[in-house]
Amino acid sequence: MLLIFLFGINYLASVFHARFDLTREKRYTLSQVTKDLLKNLDYDVQVDVFLKGEFPAGFRKLANSVEEFLRECKEYGKGKLKVVFTDPLKNLDDSTAAYLMDSVRYFYDIPAYTLQAPGKVGDEMKQKLVLPGAVIHYRDTTIGVNLLKGMKAYGTEQEQMAELYNDVEATLEYKFASAIQKITSMKKPLVGYALGHGEGWGYNVNDAVKTLIADYRFDTVNIKTIPFIPSDFNALVILKPTQPFSDADKLKLDQYVMRGGKLFLMIDNMYAEFDSLYNSNGFVAFDRGLNLEDILFKYGVRINQNLLQDMQCDKLPQVSGDKATGQQQRLVDWPFFPVLNGTNHLISKNLDGIRAFFPNTIDTIRLDGIKKTFLLKSSSNARILPAPAMINFEFMQIAPDIRLFNVHDVPVAVLLEGKFISMFKNRISKIQADTLNTMGVPYMEACDRNTQVIVVADGDIAMNQYSQLNGPLPMGINLFTHYTYANKEFYTNALEYLVNPSGIMETRSKNFTLRLLDPQKVKEQKATWQFINIAVPLLIIILFGMMYQQLRKRKYAA
Repeated sequence: MLLIFLFGINYLASVFHARFDLTREKRYTLSQVTKDLLKNLDYDVQVDVFLKGEFPAGFRKLANSVEEFLRECKEYGKGKLKVVFTDPLKNLDDSTAAYLMDSVRYFYDIPAYTLQAPGKVGDEMKQKLVLPGAVIHYRDTTIGVNLLKGMKAYGTEQEQMAELYNDVEATLEYKFASAIQKITSMKKPLVGYALGHGEGWGYNVNDAVKTLIADYRFDTVNIKTIPFIPSDFNALVILKPTQPFSDADKLKLDQYVMRGGKLFLMIDNMYAEFDSLYNSNGFVAFDRGLNLEDILFKYGVRINQNLLQDMQCDKLPQVSGDKATGQQQRLVDWPFFPVLNGTNHLISKNLDGIRAFFPNTIDTIRLDGIKKTFLLKSSSNARILPAPAMINFEFMQIAPDIRLFNVHDVPVAVLLEGKFISMFKNRISKIQADTLNTMGVPYMEACDRNTQVIVVADGDIAMNQYSQLNGPLPMGINLFTHYTYANKEFYTNALEYLVNPSGIMETRSKNFTLRLLDPQKVKEQKATWQFINIAVPLLIIILFGMMYQQLRKRKYAA
């Protein structure tokens, strides 16, 4: 009977089991949308995680958190989610390992990451290469998950790395759930890319367009020639137009929004180009005359006629000397290329810096029923130059005076949400209204449901530079320093927010509280706490034994 009872208990434990999450931030609890995604898998999904091996303490904790998270996911996958931990670099010679790392980076966007194991003072610093991510397989498709991509960098100290890993833990659910949803989705959202007004097209938007083609159903929309923008498009991307919009073009955009369409506008209001900087001794930044002020104002936002400078900025090469004496090149800060900060909104939360080229600033207008949320802001040391502004390399010759950079948190991107009012309300002609009726899209004075518009006052955020050696570079990479900013993560997060109604994006809002020990107190009180944790339990056991013996003597002596 005892054996049958124990067998029954073990069987029931293997079938019915639960875990209670007592953490304040519900660190170990999956959202309902992730649970539903995993429960409804049609075919097997295999996750190959490259986090097996010996790691320094901080990264080992992250690897354990990934394992715990995926174990929880398996519970809801009903046997269709397979997880394998592997060390792909184990026992490989240097050339084979280098080839494998290049392949994983090229195909799955997971570059190798160097871990440093802290040792005692004077000891040699140990280094280990790791691929910080996973590859998900579904039927005949694979997709990579880079755990560190786009994460905000804090520094290289042990406590700073702990903050980074803590942020990575907070994004585990979003990164894995989003990847699984993309790879298993039967019907992807339809995203349009606007043309007809000199929008970016070619090598300089290579990464932006490839991302749309890879993640969504994609088509171009020539706003000038198409009679109206079909509501079949889940979102429309307008990336750096350079030619003015007519009222007829704006009517098409306006009515697309009134029917529930979503816009992702990335606009350079001022003419200020990176190429012009090197092809001349300088230029004057001036208004492009895009003629979008009225429609944006009606939706609650204004892109100002100015340029933003920031002490937190990207670098450009400066050449000094002449050919006779020998030229020297050094990298210097270029305040016209600010590195913007994200906000607490889930689109830009915990992202690394987002690099901009000659951005403008944004103001919002109070409108009833329209919610406005800033997505990108300057640092605490910024400066605004009104138009027209002269731009030349003199800014690189003299170190900027920090006293001039006295504004902070200047907005550059904003999310507008709500039921918008048509810009053409009480303005549309009868001929225009009749034409729309004839095409089966009657004129609407206001949205009949909530929709979203994202406005970014810099089109270059989603554009990429070109290398003579490697061709078009990924979005956000500096041609000269090769540092990768989080531009692509901001771009893809914004698109996902607009087109993905499942709610998986909401999992990016998680906050994990980092509870670190005070390193100074640990060092000073190390012996005390070692004694408390090792000696005190032994003393308690000895004391209990002595008391037990005394009680036995008294009992049996009587």
